[in-house]
Amino acid sequence: MSVLTHTSPRAGATAGVLAYLVSAGAILLLMMVFGLAMRLEQAQIISIGANRFYELMTLHGIGMVGVAALGGAAIMWHFLRQYVQLSPALFIANLVLFLLGVVLILVGVLWGKFAGAWTFLYPMPGHSMGVWDNDAAALFMVGLLLIGTGFLLLYLDVARALIGEYGSLAHALGWPQLFLGKGKYGPPPTVVASTMVLIVNTIGIVSGASILLMMLINLYFPRFTIDPLLAKNLIYFFGHVFINATIYMAVIAVYEILPRYTQRPWPSNRVFLAAFTASTVLVIFIYPHHLLMDFAMPRWMLIMGQVISYLNGLPVLVVTMYGALTIIYRSGIKWDMASGLLLLSMFGWAAGVIPAIVDGTIVINHVMHNTLWVPGHFHTYLLLGMIAMVFGFMYYLANGSRHVRAGMLDRLSFWAFAAAGMGFTFAFLYGGLSSVPRRYAVHLPEWLAYDRIASVFAAVVIAAALVFVVRFASRLRTARGGAT
Repeated sequence: MSVLTHTSPRAGATAGVLAYLVSAGAILLLMMVFGLAMRLEQAQIISIGANRFYELMTLHGIGMVGVAALGGAAIMWHFLRQYVQLSPALFIANLVLFLLGVVLILVGVLWGKFAGAWTFLYPMPGHSMGVWDNDAAALFMVGLLLIGTGFLLLYLDVARALIGEYGSLAHALGWPQLFLGKGKYGPPPTVVASTMVLIVNTIGIVSGASILLMMLINLYFPRFTIDPLLAKNLIYFFGHVFINATIYMAVIAVYEILPRYTQRPWPSNRVFLAAFTASTVLVIFIYPHHLLMDFAMPRWMLIMGQVISYLNGLPVLVVTMYGALTIIYRSGIKWDMASGLLLLSMFGWAAGVIPAIVDGTIVINHVMHNTLWVPGHFHTYLLLGMIAMVFGFMYYLANGSRHVRAGMLDRLSFWAFAAAGMGFTFAFLYGGLSSVPRRYAVHLPEWLAYDRIASVFAAVVIAAALVFVVRFASRLRTARGGAT
């Protein structure tokens, strides 16, 4: 199937896609409020207490990862169904399991007071010094297992559909075109990106499930012990792969929507196919850059983590940036909220990669990794990159999949989101440059300026995001009926 043509348009978004986006929007706003509360606590503007701070930190971290995955999955499924036959039942099953998992996590944290962060590093869940009990930790981990199970079912269905249409995952990645020269173009970018995601995330989810099951056993049978370094590797491998996969799902919105706006194709040429094949491998092996401070790690793994940190951010990002600028240039595109947010997401993704590469350098990592520099880099590419893609997709559906001139409130919200988002992330980065530690509930007086500035920007970002989500929710009927 050539990328130069699209299948015939179908009716607008399915009820399942809309349910995903409404759920993602609601959870996103809640997690943003939790994040603001944390910054206000650090800024000494409010007082919620250290224990509550770490509970909110746990919810904010895991919740934002979940929102990114939910929004990315909605984008991937919506467009991929135009090329292959996907199962609506399994798509809905994933959402149901996700929401059940969210309920268990909320109960475990807000009622059970679990505050082990999204990383839940062994053996901390079972050694809380009386802050929470084993049942609270178990609720949190079972919630994660339910969410992982739902996504695994979704990816297995995607694999079934792709293999049924293209014969193998290698063909869906465009390997015959890339390595054997069979044709100028490979499968559509949506197919290639979806194949890459299902491969890496299936491996990541299985790894995460294995350590979660081992830790659940350890909670109630302490004599069953786990090597802490192995546990940390499995957790960070799972976590890093899972959050990286979200942006590769969400970027499908760029590959599908911008060509419709510019009336120009997005060709899956050999450079594009090579970039996704490279990223399929690199994403799996990059996670050791989170463990550069662990002296017990094998040296070759740390070196590998540094080298791949330099390489991983480039292939897909470069071809996506170049492709987006190429099809936009002199296209006469009519800008609206959807196209504007998608272009902003390209900036956010690229800008977020730069501090990530800096932190992936061993000599810098030893100084910077446990500072606010790290949340600075991942808030940049998630908030201004991945989440901006989801908002752009929301507006695309809310406008009935056609160009609609943005109103004054929309335009103000767009610029507020972009400007405040950059201010918010810069406050993190400058805090990191000043050696402000991350994951601290209490900050010294010298650090309060960063916290207070960040709090103001965070409030503006939330206000803009609220406009985006409410605007989408108010146009659900249009989103359901528009052409794709």
